Amino acid sequence: MKSPATRRTVLVTAAAVALAAATPTRAAETTVLPGVITFGDGRAIPEGNILIYIENPAIQDRAQRRIAETQVSSSGESRMIDFSVMPPSNATTSPQLRIVVRLERHDGWLIARGSAQITSALPVSVSLNEVIY
Repeated sequence: MKSPATRRTVLVTAAAVALAAATPTRAAETTVLPGVITFGDGRAIPEGNILIYIENPAIQDRAQRRIAETQVSSSGESRMIDFSVMPPSNATTSPQLRIVVRLERHDGWLIARGSAQITSALPVSVSLNEVIY
């Protein structure tokens, strides 16, 4: 047997609908930062693992400085490699944010490194510079 709608249930339902309508819904704010990696002298990017991360140098704690990171591989044949990094939604925007790219051999030795400031002009272009030991 179905119970009739009481004044209380009508008011609770109306309050829930009003609250849902008043609460701003956030669309999926997935900000993806695209970029392109090149080698400094125009050669093909050497074979290895490429670690790409967003860094905020304004943060003093080195452990918390990295905001987001991703990895791609280089086959040693390409002159340009496209990438994208997705920072977390709680990352604060700062004019000092930069993208850092590290190219390492498969045994972990650093081959090249580069960085670029994140600006409104997307995609970000990072040129790798060979590391000299």
